[in-house]
Amino acid sequence: MKILIDNADIQEIKKAYEYFPITGVTCNPTILKRTGRNPYDVLKEIREFIGADGDLHVQVVSAKAEDMVVEAHKIQEVLGKNTYIKIPVVREGLKAMKLLHAEGANITGTAIYNQMQGYLAGMAGAAYVAPYVNRIDNLGYNGVQVAKDIHDMLKHAGLKTEVIAASFKNSQQVLELAKYGLGASTIAPDVIEGLIKVDAAVLAVDAFTRDFEELCGEGNTMLNI
Repeated sequence: MKILIDNADIQEIKKAYEYFPITGVTCNPTILKRTGRNPYDVLKEIREFIGADGDLHVQVVSAKAEDMVVEAHKIQEVLGKNTYIKIPVVREGLKAMKLLHAEGANITGTAIYNQMQGYLAGMAGAAYVAPYVNRIDNLGYNGVQVAKDIHDMLKHAGLKTEVIAASFKNSQQVLELAKYGLGASTIAPDVIEGLIKVDAAVLAVDAFTRDFEELCGEGNTMLNI
């Protein structure tokens, strides 16, 4: 399962890339708003950092399909043809997906709350579909199960579309979907940190360090003995 960071703060992105095997960046209008900057200035900075081959998912804002397509063309022009165009899976969005798919665009279906949204987006040509795991939970349903169901439906239909699960509240949700074999998850920085935040591991490392220093002297490592 690919791990992407769901963020537009370049410093947070750089920090995550420094320590974790991140393969790309996703964002949405709400995330971009938090930067307080011109969206294209932010996105060009991200593209420059992750490189031309990095996965970058950027959302359109227009309401009509034809306008979504024009907006997608602008995003591709500024950020590269390989940029994934995030399109909400609503009626106009499905139409836009079909039009963009015919052009060979990379498409990510977003704002997915149920199984059929994910399936229809795959049928319309999306490379990725993004169910909102925690938001689905907040509606009284099981977000992890919805993501699993979409994954199964796409595979049973023989589609190449992968699920890129989004909107996590904890690392356990990520674990369950990784075990199930989902294609990707896009995760906020605090949840990414939680993936390896294990007190027992920290205590074990501290114990190893103390034992080594008792043997070889304080501050020593395998480099200087």
